[in-house]
Amino acid sequence: MSEFVSHIGTDESGKGDFFGPLVVAGVLVDEKNADYFLKLGIKDSKKLSDKKMILLAQEIKKSAPYSVVAISNSKYNELYDNIGNLNKLLAWGHARVIENVLDKNTCEYALSDKFGDESYIKNALMKKGRNIKLEQRCKAESDIAVAAASVLARVTFVEKLQAMEKTYNLTFHKGCTGVVKENAKLFIEKYGKERLKEVCKAHFKTFNEV
Repeated sequence: MSEFVSHIGTDESGKGDFFGPLVVAGVLVDEKNADYFLKLGIKDSKKLSDKKMILLAQEIKKSAPYSVVAISNSKYNELYDNIGNLNKLLAWGHARVIENVLDKNTCEYALSDKFGDESYIKNALMKKGRNIKLEQRCKAESDIAVAAASVLARVTFVEKLQAMEKTYNLTFHKGCTGVVKENAKLFIEKYGKERLKEVCKAHFKTFNEV
């Protein structure tokens, strides 16, 4: 790999899922672990099975500095009420993981998938991240660092969703489909509608529909 520049890749999971947290991850990749990750077959999490991702996530955590921030539904709804904009909330998460990685590592470049105005992340960065060159790119998951971050974010999302299922003894499907509405109705029957915000993203139109 010629001219490989060490960089932090960031990505999120759970953004389009009614149930479960919003998870943002960041991974710092250098030339050595980039080669290793490519050999392992790390790619955009949407192209991998949950089982494969769990194994890859273990290797990523062993081989590279990383940070994962999981925003629980109650915290997410509180933040959304305060911020009122999903892209700003996402930017806050991306900025947090960049800051966390920079806490113990030096890096001059970060890359994320494009989800909104670049200034959102820049404005959310604290003093450690202020000097980093930040790029947002469409389909950034083709980058190995962003792909690694997407794996960590998705695995954490799946684990948190499974933990919720154990806590509430109910099934929570991914996404925002008709079956998700049925899950929500069952939750309301069992726990009451005022507790629905504990497990879902309340600004989704699904929330009002159920």
